[in-house]
Amino acid sequence: MDVSSDLTNPTVLERVLVTHLMTVVGDRDPYLSSGKYHLVQHYLREQLGRWGAVEAHSFTVRGQPHTNWILKLPPADPRHATLPPILVGAHYDSIPGTPGADDNASGVAALLAIAHHFAQHPARLPVWCVAFDMEEYGLLGSQALAHDFKAVEQPLRLMLSLEMIGYCDRTPHSQNYPLPALQAIYPNRGDFIALIGNLSAFGPLRHLQRHLKAADAPCEILPLPQQGHSVPDTRLSDHAPFWDAGYRAIMVTDTSFMRNPHYHKASDRLETLDLPFMTRVCLGLMHGLARLR
Repeated sequence: MDVSSDLTNPTVLERVLVTHLMTVVGDRDPYLSSGKYHLVQHYLREQLGRWGAVEAHSFTVRGQPHTNWILKLPPADPRHATLPPILVGAHYDSIPGTPGADDNASGVAALLAIAHHFAQHPARLPVWCVAFDMEEYGLLGSQALAHDFKAVEQPLRLMLSLEMIGYCDRTPHSQNYPLPALQAIYPNRGDFIALIGNLSAFGPLRHLQRHLKAADAPCEILPLPQQGHSVPDTRLSDHAPFWDAGYRAIMVTDTSFMRNPHYHKASDRLETLDLPFMTRVCLGLMHGLARLR
């Protein structure tokens, strides 16, 4: 294989992530910035389409059609093709008036890199990559997909939501928490990636944490009962509808507004991201997902 396309090389991976970010960053609201929004949709179909057939999962909001884009990658061993897949998702819309670099161009760039990697190096299990629409309007894309999966009893080994993974602050006391009890347990520096999952995902939480740490990405995990309702701030991304539908699901996040001062602001720009940190997170996820059983 051409070394320049090997995404297990951190230098190559960071360059690929930056390429995706440069295209995706920009106001991507479907109503107020529809030009950029449709450009990013086209880019997603084009990039995911390099690795296989892209399925359009359609749903309606306010009488208008919207679309989740799905790429289904086969496992390394054809005998595992019928095993429950890993679903990796990231939302591609943004809040009006913000470039959305961390929220959520960072997740989209990682999703595209993960699709690229597993197309070239298939995992043990099937990997389905999903670009979710309309997250900022109430998790509408993921709600629609989780609902339809539950209706047909589609099994999943794990759902992984990539929600803001590019901001890092190593300053003491830069990290906040929604509950004082969490502040007493977890670090006060915002220099780690967080994995937040329901209790049934405890095994994958630990598994992914090990691989993230091995990739030099500090990682903290938070398993939660009752679909996270005791800590409502943990339900603000596309994993939550999958929790509610009874699936194992994990949010991968830099903790958003608990750390990033640019959240939902015009200052959420590419230059605020910590690209080496984001690269290590992506690399750890690729290694961990490849070995998930």
